[in-house]
Amino acid sequence: MSGAAVSAEPAAARTRLLRRLDALLQGVSRLLMVVCMLALVGAALVLSYSVFARHVLKLATDWQDEAAVFLLVGATFVSAAHVQHLRGHIGIEAITTLLSPRVNRVRRWCVDMVSFAFCGFFAWKSWTLFWEAYVDGQTSSSTWGPPLSIPYGLMAFGMTLLTVQLLLQVAIGAGEMGKPAGHDAPLGSDRTGGHA
Repeated sequence: MSGAAVSAEPAAARTRLLRRLDALLQGVSRLLMVVCMLALVGAALVLSYSVFARHVLKLATDWQDEAAVFLLVGATFVSAAHVQHLRGHIGIEAITTLLSPRVNRVRRWCVDMVSFAFCGFFAWKSWTLFWEAYVDGQTSSSTWGPPLSIPYGLMAFGMTLLTVQLLLQVAIGAGEMGKPAGHDAPLGSDRTGGHA
């Protein structure tokens, strides 16, 4: 039994555990995607009602725009982890076809590391904004005046999910660095070449 075979076993087990954690997070993200889809439909209905009420019924509408923005903010941030799992965020792939699979894995891992650092900072700042708004009882400046802790809380929750997703991708990517090309497809890519 060689030392390389012994040391590969814990790395494979760790990667399997990380993939299970990622699958669990993905299950939660899929459930939240349904909520986000309903929020988008809700925003569309609120804005449609606003147009109808203003132009047909000649009613003043002061809450509809803000309610739609809150729904859109929530849907955008809460769905970000699911989109990251699919690697569906906008990426430039001009050089990916020129790189070997191993170099591409390293490139993807480096991008995930930088994204994790940025999103971790963003999540932390979002939680501080949420806490300030909650403690100080901050409300929007409109006549409706809903608490600002709602959009800040949705933003903080969504960015935290995204940060956890990126952390799992970084950990899985680190475990796959030593694998030969084509041994296992990177997280969030297809087996025909993938995308970043």
